[in-house]
Amino acid sequence: MMAFTVRTDQELESALDELTSEGHVSRQEVVRRAVLEMRERTGHRTNVQLATELMMERWGDVLQRLGDA
Repeated sequence: MMAFTVRTDQELESALDELTSEGHVSRQEVVRRAVLEMRERTGHRTNVQLATELMMERWGDVLQRLGDA
């Protein structure tokens, strides 16, 4: 495991304090969860975008005709 430093401002300090108190977890755990959640959301967005592009290639003309009806 590697250590790293995070520079914070007052807003981030307050948020970290609230989250650690409410969740009864360490600052490290708060940061860990935030990073993993962001990665999951980003991956989901990418998957949705790729699926949308695929569906538009396959069904775009049908959708266009339905929209024109």
